[in-house]
Formats: sequence, structure tokens, C-alpha cells
Amino acid sequence: MALEMKVPSPGESITEVEIAQWLVEDGDWVEKDQAIAEVDSDKATLELPAEASGIITLKAEEGDAVAVGEVVCLIDTEAPKPDGAKQSSQAKAPKEVEKEVPQETPKTETYATGTPSPAAKKILDEKGVAAKDVKGTGRDGRITKNDAENAKPSMGTPREGADRGTERKKLSMLRRKVAERLVSAKNETAMLTTFNEVDMSPIFELRKKYKEEFKEKHGVGLGFMSFFTLAVVRALELYPDVNSMIDGDYQIKYDFKDISIAVSGPKGLMVPVIRNAEELSFRGVETEVKRLALRARDGQITVDEMTGGTFTISNGGVFGSMLSTPIINPPQSGILGMHNIVERPIVRDGEIVIAPIMFVALSYDHRIIDGRESVGFLVAVKEALEDPVTLLMNNDVKKALEL
Repeated sequence: MALEMKVPSPGESITEVEIAQWLVEDGDWVEKDQAIAEVDSDKATLELPAEASGIITLKAEEGDAVAVGEVVCLIDTEAPKPDGAKQSSQAKAPKEVEKEVPQETPKTETYATGTPSPAAKKILDEKGVAAKDVKGTGRDGRITKNDAENAKPSMGTPREGADRGTERKKLSMLRRKVAERLVSAKNETAMLTTFNEVDMSPIFELRKKYKEEFKEKHGVGLGFMSFFTLAVVRALELYPDVNSMIDGDYQIKYDFKDISIAVSGPKGLMVPVIRNAEELSFRGVETEVKRLALRARDGQITVDEMTGGTFTISNGGVFGSMLSTPIINPPQSGILGMHNIVERPIVRDGEIVIAPIMFVALSYDHRIIDGRESVGFLVAVKEALEDPVTLLMNNDVKKALEL
């Protein structure tokens, strides 16, 4: 019999998904629970597992938007498993490569001389180097990948016939939703950004002294995110308006702190949520950050893990950003931007010293957060980061780090 596989619901309020990629081909043998496709919703990319073993017949194309509950493939569960059956299109790749390799081998010296291999051609195109300017060291003078990597681009005029092509690619459903939300945040909120700078010397000293012991005991590193998350939790306690959202004519305040952390995943920006961060220790925050970051990187993050959040922390510093104006993650009312840490001259106790400085930025919705709250919040974050032993560890470092 043919089993109809329908699109499961990825989460509440999601009515359709997009077939991002089929991991199998029409007519392949699939095993039960084998990942057969990646599907994009407007919140996450999820894998679609086979519900049974059998021969698969695809009923949707890559890029198709399909409603939740719609049939996307059939699995013939009564079909016999072919001898040496391939479980996916990827399994066929080695055989196909074997067939293609002999065709790439030139039969005449004239053709081979100065001709780059496919890998070499890609490298030369990226460098803007013409094949005629490279001496091939391969068989019959063929240009190898190593020749291309060692080739130096000309600093003169652009080479004749340089690649000036374009590519038109449809945005994924996730990327389209991110774009829609960002534009909405810019257009529908009274967004302002305030800035400050943080002397990271105290945190550097704490990490230098305790990071090895912390990692050995807890199995996670003592990073910056735990300091920033707990500093934000403290500041939200002092300025609850920042931990709120606007709903029509009403302001909704939260007595819990669900902190969204913006991380870069294979499909783009992901914003998983650290639930009840006010209940977590340094170890708890670092463990949760690591867990969520790994799940986002591996494409395993779920919709539930990215739903909600009362405040967001974004760390552009990992990419080298000096300063930015982060965009609010609606319906939240505030987002804190972290940036790179650079040694800069500052005045301390009347003397000019060199210190590791990070610029921080708070973007906020001015409709419900005034200047006093926004500036006060960012100053509170700064104070906690510059005196973490007193304000975040209650003057007991060992106890705070559970060492």
C-alpha cells in the first residue's frame, strides 16, 4: 500500500511550509525515520522524517509552498527493497563521479594544455585570473587546483571575458519572514538607540583566573554571554518598562525574563530563547547558551525554542563589529547589542591607561520606554559588567561560579 506523508504542524500559528531541499530522489528506497527533506517555516528549518520504509514518490518540488496537512510524498510500503538500494541521492554521488572523471581527462595534448580542471577554474574565476596567464603542471600541461591556488591576480586592467554573471535565487520562507519582521519593526515602532562603553578589565581578570577551573568542573566555558545575560536580568529588575511590550492601547509587563539570543545558523539568523534567565546561575546560562547555539548550528532548533522572549541580546562582536544600531525583535521593546573588544586609551583615576573596551548599544521602543529608563538601563548593565563581583556575584566569586 502507498502511505501518504503529510506535512506535520511545526508549531502553533504556522499554516504552511516551504520545501527547502529534498534529501532523496523520486524512486529511492527510504528507511523509517530517515530524514527525507528539509522544510522551512517562517520561524525555523526542520527535517521531515520518513514515516515508514519503502519506495518514495515525491509529490512536491523544491521551493513549493505546501499547507500543513498536505500530501508531499507517497511511500510504497509493500515494495521489496532492491538489492544494494541507495537510501538517498547523496549515496549515488560516488558512482556518478566515477562516470564523469574519465570524461574530464583530455584525449589530446592540444586540448589539455592550459585547460583548468573544474576546481581550478572556479578558483581562477574567483581570483580574476585568466587561464592563459597560468602555466599548468598537470598531465599534458593541464592547470591543476594547486596551480590555481598559487596563481597571482593581475593588478592591471580587468581580464578579457571576465565573469560578470548574476544569479537570481528565491529567498527562503525563514529569510522572507525575517525581512518582513525587520521592516515592520522599523516602520511600526518609535525606535531609538542609546550607546555606552564598558571597561571589560574586571571580566577579563575573572575569566583568566577561573575559566579553566570552571570548564573542568562544568564542562562549558566561562564566556561573556553569562555576564551580559545576568547583567541584563539585573537591569530589567531595575527598569521593568524595558521588559515589556505594547499591545494596542495597553502595555504588558512580564515578571519573568526570557532572554532571546541572536545566533547565526546555516539558514540565517536564529533567535532561541533562554527561559527564566533570572533563575539561572553563570553555569546555567553558559550551559543553555551552548545547547541552543549547537542546535541552531545543526539545524535542530524547534519553533518552541524560538517563540517568546521578552528581551534580546545580539553579539555582533563575534564578527568584528565595532558599533551598530540593532533592530528590535518585535513584539519586544528592547535589544542590547554587544560589539568587539578593542584595547583603547581611557582615563582611570586621573591617569590615561589602556583597557579592553566594548561599545554597547540599546535600541528601544520610545512609545513605552522613555529616555530615563533606556539610559538608566544601559548604565545599569555597564555598572554590573564593570563591577561583577559586587553586583552579579554578591562578593562571593566561588559560590557564584559554583566552584
